[in-house]
Amino acid sequence: MDAAAPLVAGVDQAFVGDLAVSAVVVVRDGAVVERASAVEETGIPYIPGLLSFREGGAVLAALEALDCEPDLALVDGSGRIHFREAGLATHVGVTLDLPTVGVAKSLLCGTPRESLDRKLPAGTRVAIEADADVKTADPGTVIGHAVQSRQFESGNRHVNPLYVSPGHRVSAETAADLVAACCGGYKLPEPTRLADTYADELKAGLG
Repeated sequence: MDAAAPLVAGVDQAFVGDLAVSAVVVVRDGAVVERASAVEETGIPYIPGLLSFREGGAVLAALEALDCEPDLALVDGSGRIHFREAGLATHVGVTLDLPTVGVAKSLLCGTPRESLDRKLPAGTRVAIEADADVKTADPGTVIGHAVQSRQFESGNRHVNPLYVSPGHRVSAETAADLVAACCGGYKLPEPTRLADTYADELKAGLG
């Protein structure tokens, strides 16, 4: 493990009834350095665009429970790909003044610069532009990217892209670069993939 390599935190959530379960896994140079978690009441139901108010408390509590200080957090959710360019990743990043990137599995808003209705080769990156649903950016502004982290090489099956957007203190291009560098052959970036598994473990323990 390279001690000079950055500490990258993966953040994911699970839910048990009205409880939000936040899991954080910090990775350095491919090795797990620390894990932390928190459980908080959600307070409000699921409303697209308002995940910060539903999940943010648990995410912040889990990050603040860490002994180490991450250099970057990859958050399961959106950053600037949001109706007001202020998704969960932005909320977390601004609150903690921590560089953050939103890594979402579906597109909340914005318009891809080119069609995604096809099997994209691994490594493909398509800009997501602000449209009429994004109230805080001029139409055509790049607010993130669809990043094809991996793809089946043959057959009819295909892997959907990730929707990557800056949360805080990173640009749209850098956010996509960071996620691509962390994927390691999987669809999800490794820190987020590990956090997803950890969240499932925590959920099973509470269930």
